[in-house]
Amino acid sequence: MTRAAYLGPAGTFSEEALRASGGDEVEAVPLATVHDVVLAVQHGDAERGIVPIESASEGSVDATLDALADDAPDVEIVGEALLPVRHALVAHHDVDAASVAVVVSHPQALAQCAGWLRRELPQARAVAWTSTAEAVRAAVERASEQWAAIGTQRAAELYGARVVADGIEDIHDNVTRFAWLARAADDPLAPRPARSAGPGASGEGSRRHKTSLMFSGAGTDSPGWLVRCLSELAFRGVNLTRIESRPRKDRLGDYRFFVDLEGGIGDERVAGAVEGLRAHCDVIRVLGSYPAA
Repeated sequence: MTRAAYLGPAGTFSEEALRASGGDEVEAVPLATVHDVVLAVQHGDAERGIVPIESASEGSVDATLDALADDAPDVEIVGEALLPVRHALVAHHDVDAASVAVVVSHPQALAQCAGWLRRELPQARAVAWTSTAEAVRAAVERASEQWAAIGTQRAAELYGARVVADGIEDIHDNVTRFAWLARAADDPLAPRPARSAGPGASGEGSRRHKTSLMFSGAGTDSPGWLVRCLSELAFRGVNLTRIESRPRKDRLGDYRFFVDLEGGIGDERVAGAVEGLRAHCDVIRVLGSYPAA
């Protein structure tokens, strides 16, 4: 059976995403961090991985982008899954909301519930944890210190906690986008066609695709460099659906850009835009071309 790594332990949103989009077909492998998940795929310890890459309320997940760009040259995005996210405040049965001194959770969950925490638990200190499920376990273990956690109802059931308050996310239409990962040219569960139907395609037998890129260049400090790069997409009619900048980490002020495009890499317009970018960039990498959710 195919091994699929995810941010564990059981009870995280990553596990929910895995279970909702093919979990019955894989052996689930819980790991401690997003970085560990990406590296497990890179090193062949897991054939696939699923990682959060973007949320509607907090934007891109930096740990995923940095791991793909810096440490996983052989890993690509082969699919995506969208998961509606509902957060709950959970605690040991002996802890009530009025006495909560510390709230632990993954940084993304803390950020997505920051407004609720300020309003409802102004006395509590927010502490970042490796995952929402680990946070629930920690809260149960430290009930005597009046700890609570932000996590899932499933995590509360798994680790002997109770739900103190449900639906505490600040944006109730909150959705997290997860990326399925595999080693390049090695997707054991969902082979991808060499050519997509193209941007905006519809109709019988067609499926909308996305392409994710990372690019950077020595010209980032020259006027109009980014405009020239993006013009390679715009002039070919390729729609840009997301753009994010991250530091290159070699010197202050140098950035690399992560973008998502409508259309598969086999589409002439997308392929032409990628080639056009090479004239402006020192580094360009196709992070994946895959069916859109």
